[in-house]
Amino acid sequence: MSDIATQLPEDIKTAMRAKDATALNALRALKSALTNAAIEKGSLSTVLDNSEAMAVVRKQIKQRLDSIEQFEKAGRAELAATEKAEIEILSRYLPAALTEEQLLAILEQAVADTGATGKADMGKVMKRAQDLAEGRADGKVLSAAVMKRLS
Repeated sequence: MSDIATQLPEDIKTAMRAKDATALNALRALKSALTNAAIEKGSLSTVLDNSEAMAVVRKQIKQRLDSIEQFEKAGRAELAATEKAEIEILSRYLPAALTEEQLLAILEQAVADTGATGKADMGKVMKRAQDLAEGRADGKVLSAAVMKRLS
């Protein structure tokens, strides 16, 4: 069982005791998303490994980022603030992001491992870099760094 799946029920109970509606909504949405991912993978009793669970968390955060953008365009600052608070709560389930130096080291290793020479090899380098980053780097940031390195 993944770390997220074991920690989540305890965090939900804590949020209920504290009467923290924002945290409770975010955590219940995450639990539901994890359940849906397990069902898609096989059945309700299917256990997601940690990387799959982290992918679900990242997807939940991305949905909230998209919502923030829409709320800000519509002038709904209070709803955007709620989404930002939920992102903060969900971010606790992700490992610490890579520093720029760590990202560059991973990038150099990925280029060396794949023998990449130009932009045509971007797909191979991205795949290797994502494996090495283990979910600790945003895909857009990683893609931009790979493109810059290969150009």
